[in-house]
Amino acid sequence: MKIGKLTISDLKNLIFDNIKNTNSKILSFGEIGSDCAAIEVGDDIVYLSTDPITGSNSGLGKLAININCNDIATEGVSPTGIMLTILAPPHTQKDEIAAIMREAQEEAEKLNVSIIGGHTEITAAVNKIVISATSIGIGKKIDFKKRNTIKAEDRIVITKGIGIEGTGIIAFEKEDELSDIISPKLLQEAKSLLDLTSVVKDGILANKFSKGMHDVTEGGLLGALWESSCFYDLGLEIFYDKIFIHQCTKEICKYFKIDPLKLISSGTMLIVVDKNNVTELLDNLKDNNIKAFDIGKFTNAKEKVLIKNGERLEISPPESDELYKVM
Repeated sequence: MKIGKLTISDLKNLIFDNIKNTNSKILSFGEIGSDCAAIEVGDDIVYLSTDPITGSNSGLGKLAININCNDIATEGVSPTGIMLTILAPPHTQKDEIAAIMREAQEEAEKLNVSIIGGHTEITAAVNKIVISATSIGIGKKIDFKKRNTIKAEDRIVITKGIGIEGTGIIAFEKEDELSDIISPKLLQEAKSLLDLTSVVKDGILANKFSKGMHDVTEGGLLGALWESSCFYDLGLEIFYDKIFIHQCTKEICKYFKIDPLKLISSGTMLIVVDKNNVTELLDNLKDNNIKAFDIGKFTNAKEKVLIKNGERLEISPPESDELYKVM
């Protein structure tokens, strides 16, 4: 099997076909395009999500907090708590684990989320440190967003640009190689993109206007678009020239011959908004120093289309992330 998330067909056949929801209080659970499970608790909904950090050796504490809290933010609520599981190989030093936890706590404080438990283990089952986390958020049942409200002509907005997490990871892991390829300024810009991997602020601000949100992770923007199209059972029409790509991302992707549209991009929030509310959403995000871009719309056609240089290109199901071609 290929490195990375399971393919869509394997995910369906191996995972989703073998599980089912048997509790009426579970309003949302594992499926393609869904970021969180949602459990009804009285007048509230408890949101839960889990993700590992496997593609990086740098910034593990920061990424563990941000990537997991991002999923909660897709529901427009602030994360409340997070649990961390650390699996470390026998050669790990104590100060490495301490450094990860200090970084995680620093990032958690920025988001006003508490690290409330987890598990730490030294094991020969891994050859590098692996962190898996579970994040928790609480929202009001009355604010729960139902997917059937999303329709054709609703606009698709993304924040910050694409390839954010992947660019930052590559810049740290391949720094020596890249220092001969791109300028010191661009290399530093690429590394600093890891500071943009949180979309909690994006999600909270967008919640007033959005009809639904999706966190752009493995498979990059095209993967997130394909998943959203399946989740809402609608087609897509996306304009390539509306998609913002940082210059450092362009140069790194060009050098490694990878597609920035298929590069892991925690830090990018995909927001679905009524066409009449797009300007207000963009202005609100801009007023809060978050760049955002209207890149296309949903359609009643079942086609998933990227329009580039006048061509209508089919958006295919996501495969192994471009990051793994470099790492």
